[in-house]
Amino acid sequence: MSFAKVFGGALALGAAAQAAYTIQDTYDTTNFFDSFDFFNEPDPTHGFVNYLSAADANAQSLAGYTNGGIYLGVDATTTNPTNGRSSVRVTSKKAYTEGLIIADIAHQPAAVCGSWPAFWTVGPNWPYNGEIDIIEGVNMGTNSTYTLHTNPGCTFSQGDCSSSSGCPTLSNDAQTLADGFNAIGGGIFAMEWTSSAISIYFFPRTGSIPQDITAGTPDPSTWGSPQTTFSGSGCDIPSHFKDNQIVFDTTFCGDWAGQVWPYDPVCSTKAATCQDYVAGNPTAFKDSYWLINSVKVYSNAANGTAISRRRFNA
Repeated sequence: MSFAKVFGGALALGAAAQAAYTIQDTYDTTNFFDSFDFFNEPDPTHGFVNYLSAADANAQSLAGYTNGGIYLGVDATTTNPTNGRSSVRVTSKKAYTEGLIIADIAHQPAAVCGSWPAFWTVGPNWPYNGEIDIIEGVNMGTNSTYTLHTNPGCTFSQGDCSSSSGCPTLSNDAQTLADGFNAIGGGIFAMEWTSSAISIYFFPRTGSIPQDITAGTPDPSTWGSPQTTFSGSGCDIPSHFKDNQIVFDTTFCGDWAGQVWPYDPVCSTKAATCQDYVAGNPTAFKDSYWLINSVKVYSNAANGTAISRRRFNA
């Protein structure tokens, strides 16, 4: 399938490496839609959303290329959609165990009541092979929440990762999510996953992006403190995390945005329920789109080279 260009709506857009990270995969405008599958089944998080197939997303201009990046949008024109607001959820065909994922993102879905965008990784047979939430927030949220989800037996200082809400950490940086992120032209998120720790970093476009990232020789040991690190004796990471695929999606309401709706001082005044608002206000979601410049996956032989598998159609 050849993905169409999407016009309008999207925004225009030092140190020597020592960690032995080498590039494994690059996803950008040359191969993204050949490398990711479209999920078009009912939302596992019970959102008011209609995830589109590749063909439908392309035909409705909700997935394509624009301004040098990958565009993943939502329907911002239909009032009272029967099966939920149309959106896109894509999952990498390859899965990874350990390594370094670096995502250069120009735009995240804007802060809108009812919205629940996320950039994350997840293993098969959830939650037994882990989930790592790198960018996530709901409604009018201003800061990304970093969360791990696992089966029982994995606890960090952030909490018990097998609980219903996982083990979350709220970023203290309002440039990590939605409007604050978009106002600076985006930035770079990096997730380093080793046998002893999972760390998440953020570098704003207007700040100092490490030269080694730009050069393609990333060395997290030179980057300073991450946004958060999950480590410690309470969780054997290799036993709880493996074969994770990369996911981008935007859903609505559901188990998080919908559940907190009655307690949200802004959103709860707009409609009686989250679904009522999302259904009746399509134009509110005109800026609910991802614009991704690239996602790069690096492996590190020192940590046991990242394992990958490619699914095929039998």
